[in-house]
Amino acid sequence: MATTTVKWLSEKHFVGVDSGGHSVVLSGQKDGIGVSPSQMLLVALASCSSVDVVEILKKKRKKLTLLEVTATGEQDPEPPWAYRKIHLAYRLSGEGLTGKAVSQAIELSHEKYCSVAATVRGVAKITTDFTIENAD
Repeated sequence: MATTTVKWLSEKHFVGVDSGGHSVVLSGQKDGIGVSPSQMLLVALASCSSVDVVEILKKKRKKLTLLEVTATGEQDPEPPWAYRKIHLAYRLSGEGLTGKAVSQAIELSHEKYCSVAATVRGVAKITTDFTIENAD
């Protein structure tokens, strides 16, 4: 079972610590020293899927040299400001990357492996696209 702790530092500033002792600074939306909790959800979704995509492409023997995922979320205008739409745009580069391999990796991540996507999917519609850049 995963356990995290969030400690209040001052005003609207906090530090979150995961069960492995890794930390992240969080702040209120406009307080500027850390990531806002709602945007941390977008980071969590993008990073969860990124881990999966890297592993899946590795198993497919594709040499990845670049992976960047940009998450864009549309929130309700009223509290609690739930995300209703989240779009993940993947940018990849590597030797032997094909659209088919990348598409399958992203789909497997979102439909089978990513726990964050599985959790968010009931509330927000998640869409994806990707671009493959030439390997240098």
